[in-house]
Amino acid sequence: MDNNNHQPFSWVPIAIAASLVVGIWLGLLFSGQKAGEYDRKLNNILNLVSNEYVDDIEVDSLIELSIPEILSNLDPHSYYLSAKELQMAEDDLNGSFSGIGISFQLDDDTVYVIEVIPGGPSEKAGLVAGDKIISADGKSLVGLEQSKIMETLRGTKGSRVKLGIKRLTSDKPVSIVVTRGDVPVKAVDASYMIEKNTGYVRVNQFGRTTYDEFMQALTTLKSEGAKRYIVDLRGNGGGYMEMAIYMANEFLPANQLIVSTKGRYKNNDTKVWSDGNGSFKEDEIIVLIDEFSASASEIFAGAIQDNDRGLIVGCRSFGKGLVQKQFDLGDKSAIRLTIARYYTPSGRCIQKDYKAHGLLSYEKELYERYKKGELYNQDSIKTDKKQQFKTMHGRTVYGGGGIIPDIFVPQDTTAITSYYISISNAGLIPQFVLKYVQSNRGMLKVAKDYKQLLRMLNNNEQLLNDFVDFAAQHGVPARWYYINLSKDLIIKTIKALIARDLFGQSAFYPIYNRNDNTVEAALKAFSKHQATFPILPNN
Repeated sequence: MDNNNHQPFSWVPIAIAASLVVGIWLGLLFSGQKAGEYDRKLNNILNLVSNEYVDDIEVDSLIELSIPEILSNLDPHSYYLSAKELQMAEDDLNGSFSGIGISFQLDDDTVYVIEVIPGGPSEKAGLVAGDKIISADGKSLVGLEQSKIMETLRGTKGSRVKLGIKRLTSDKPVSIVVTRGDVPVKAVDASYMIEKNTGYVRVNQFGRTTYDEFMQALTTLKSEGAKRYIVDLRGNGGGYMEMAIYMANEFLPANQLIVSTKGRYKNNDTKVWSDGNGSFKEDEIIVLIDEFSASASEIFAGAIQDNDRGLIVGCRSFGKGLVQKQFDLGDKSAIRLTIARYYTPSGRCIQKDYKAHGLLSYEKELYERYKKGELYNQDSIKTDKKQQFKTMHGRTVYGGGGIIPDIFVPQDTTAITSYYISISNAGLIPQFVLKYVQSNRGMLKVAKDYKQLLRMLNNNEQLLNDFVDFAAQHGVPARWYYINLSKDLIIKTIKALIARDLFGQSAFYPIYNRNDNTVEAALKAFSKHQATFPILPNN
């Protein structure tokens, strides 16, 4: 290692040789022709289609449809974003969008408000959880798809929308005018003390606000006595690489490699090292991953694992080791093009294969894991012996397809009975919770937090019986043998959703994580001091 070239947090952009212009430069990737020749050929084709084709064709639409097809021949993660898609994607990663500030659920084709985001436009206008939104600017929302409803409720900052509301406390519809404004999109779903000395943080994406939210959560937990942390990245598909780098730096001593990238040209290769200024270098850490943890999640997990800084617990991650750069196309659309591969500190690329069997096989790879039993049996994880690497202190890790956890936790399917699958497919648990909260809101609002709520919901049998009756009324008859196998999961989910509806997303996980096998495995590893730095072979 040449420490003279260390670049803590200097994320050096990886440029490609030429600017990417739709048509001309994409053509060069495939044909090798000179730009002028290809430009003329492309224009000739478009003119012929426009002037001679049997039907009238909008050339702009034809180009719009063709770009994704061209990019699909490259790799699974190079793709085109229309102006509308780009705006929505950037809103989510930037941590806010302009809307009315609610979480809603569809039930019997009706929009039910399940959460009013504190400080958001709807709270200021007077919407409350439990309201039904039946119209927007005089147009009915009943029967619309969720995507159409979201599109209707979102809008330009400062614009107004008149909502028709049905409220339990009023026989007549109520009209409420909401002025759309910035609505925060939280990256940290929950953070709480899961047991003495142990803090838990769940991160759902790596957006522009993720590092700040993460640090705020860790700092709060530390003030409450946390000396070790569970960072839950299950289901986190990634986002901005820089956020993962900043987060990993908080746990690493100085001069530890966090991630490297290799592009088409050597002068574009980069390495990023820790600067030693992290606030949690002495605290134990365990990272939870699953098959949906990808990209930036894998960068964070790989930095922790390869530096032997902490433990990775769960099952094998997705396996996305390609770096995309966004190229804006002038009409507010963009192409996100793969320009490099990233490598964890041990030198492994964890991108799973996408060339051998084609993109269709790549898309089905997670399903193949289920079929082959990998999520239930550690021995079913296939490793490429040719891609063996060593961590800083000599542990063997593998490249070529995701991060393999240090502690494998099989998925627990004992509660996933045919009855549970039936009620899940029909969406009956959220529907039941919605009606339960509506009917009991007066009683439930006495609770000041989820802990007090749980004491109020201590009659599990009554709650289960009420749900089973509800499910039977909605087409899923009671089958008590299977219900008894699934009852703990059903009751836990109901209680967690009730807490979420009353207190927001942060109240969901403290309940839902109870008896979670992956969380329990992490807590057990902490109790055995297995996460103490440095992690050694056979530790």
